[in-house]
Amino acid sequence: MPLRELETWMWAEACEILDRADRMHRQLFRPVVMNVKRPTWEPPVDVYETRYEFKIMIALPGVAPEHLSVILEGDYLIIEGQRHLPDSAQAHIHRLEIPYGRFERRIELPAGRFELGSREFLNGCLLISLRKI
Repeated sequence: MPLRELETWMWAEACEILDRADRMHRQLFRPVVMNVKRPTWEPPVDVYETRYEFKIMIALPGVAPEHLSVILEGDYLIIEGQRHLPDSAQAHIHRLEIPYGRFERRIELPAGRFELGSREFLNGCLLISLRKI
């Protein structure tokens, strides 16, 4: 096989693999999973400590505050809720890359005693403060 044909074949194969991966990704986050009881995705978090508290930043783009709960349970902080699809009755969805459906994130806390402090939304993220007691 000449080099030019080999390059064309390799490029076509690579494009097919990328297309297959994209289809699999879309199937993974299909809207039908929104009614399940168990979580379908886990939001990323940043955790950092100051002298008096732990700060936890959870990425929750598009999640309304009334659709989530924050629970301090034993050695864990539990953030759970739901990210709903936008009203798409009049729209044709071309791509869904941000996960939808029920989510839960359990963050193991270090030894010590904590109480929930402030909670605020900043730029699509929930910032939670846990005061050290």
